[in-house]
Amino acid sequence: MLAQPRPIDEVHDLGPAQLHEQLPTWTTPKVIRGLVAHWPLVAAARRSAAEAVAHLALFDHGQMPVTATTAAPGAGGRLFYNEDMSGFNFRREQVPLKVVLATLLKYAHEPSPPSIYVASTTLDSFLPGLAEANPLQLGVADPLTSIWIGNRSRIAAHQDVPDNLACVAAGRRRVTLFAPDQVRNLYIGPLDLTPAGQAISLVDFHAPDFERFPRFGQAQAQVAELEPGDAVFIPSLWWHHMEGLDAFNVLINSWWRPVPSWMDSPMNALMLAILALRDLPEAQRAQWRVMFDHYVFDANMSTSAHIPTQARGVLAPLSEERAGQIRNILRQRLQR
Repeated sequence: MLAQPRPIDEVHDLGPAQLHEQLPTWTTPKVIRGLVAHWPLVAAARRSAAEAVAHLALFDHGQMPVTATTAAPGAGGRLFYNEDMSGFNFRREQVPLKVVLATLLKYAHEPSPPSIYVASTTLDSFLPGLAEANPLQLGVADPLTSIWIGNRSRIAAHQDVPDNLACVAAGRRRVTLFAPDQVRNLYIGPLDLTPAGQAISLVDFHAPDFERFPRFGQAQAQVAELEPGDAVFIPSLWWHHMEGLDAFNVLINSWWRPVPSWMDSPMNALMLAILALRDLPEAQRAQWRVMFDHYVFDANMSTSAHIPTQARGVLAPLSEERAGQIRNILRQRLQR
């Protein structure tokens, strides 16, 4: 695959109190061995997939179907584009969770089963009480906690804006991480036509085509294999390739951003920059880079100190009210 990926830094013997203190300060990836080994779900999964399913079933109210992603056995668990990238090699359907779980158990001993994957399903909505029965206090504000259930799968390298703590509850996982500055080596696909909302690497990590993707061989990776009870912290914008290695896998993750909820996604700014800046003449792009450095990346108190406080407008410190005003300005300017 890659030339000499290095192990992700590991943390051992980290209790809930220490996690609560340390997690908000981390800015680099960490594997936390045994972090959720105390979960009843983990204990059940270590005994058997059937017992893990039974534990999940305790919290399934059955009132809402989940979105199940399925792919033919020939996909080898790789949920990806179709051959000409006009669509995808999988389909989605709404089914009861109990049907998904039963189907996973049915295919557990098949050597080449269809891929089955329930992705990013909000825990409290679909399995109320599971989080309380398998507790973890993160020490961060307003985390969004989701569950991922499936058999062997390969989820292409992608990045998320929020920070992410992913806990392996059943099955083994291989996690491959790349720092944000490796984007050029990962050959990222379309920003708009995506399998699940985030742009992904087009490289098949199991069989990389170095003729088509020559810089992938230079990509600097960090890798870890996680057992049930282990967790991995993935900082904002770190590219992560996730593999479910067993016939039954459960992952529970939490996302959070250390900013107010009324702040917008930086991805929206990237899309707008493509619209407004990318195709300008080179000299003008260089001039706009200076403007962005001044008003965004290098901005500080001195940026608008020469303007009377009441006249600073969008240059004043952000607040929920001012964020709404900026959105209204953008709406007006984008209507054309």
